[in-house]
Amino acid sequence: MSVSKVPDVNRQMCPSRLVLEHVTSRWGVLVLAALLERSYRFSELRREVGGVSEKMLAQTLQTLERDGFVHRDAKPVIPPRVDYTLTELGKEAAEQVWGLARWTERRLDVVHAARETYDARKATQDQPG
Repeated sequence: MSVSKVPDVNRQMCPSRLVLEHVTSRWGVLVLAALLERSYRFSELRREVGGVSEKMLAQTLQTLERDGFVHRDAKPVIPPRVDYTLTELGKEAAEQVWGLARWTERRLDVVHAARETYDARKATQDQPG
């Protein structure tokens, strides 16, 4: 596909929006982060990424593989063995989203305080006067 303009994520039809959605989705971030540590088999990865269903993990891995972030290595053995690793592009994306994920962990207390302030202000504003 040839794109005549430079990608601009703020443009409504920019194809980079879909890629951004894939890497920053709830499961995309967590899968990329886990694979940044090491390669995983499907069942190991499902345990590592707490709360993800088998269907969502499979879908996320397939999407990330299609985008070139994840490499799926199916070994012809019995029972079948499939390992998932990051490509170079995937490592680059994973480092970016993992930095954001770690930042949210470090700043969670500030976010909670902001929510409490907002909720208290909103409750006061919504009271009949």
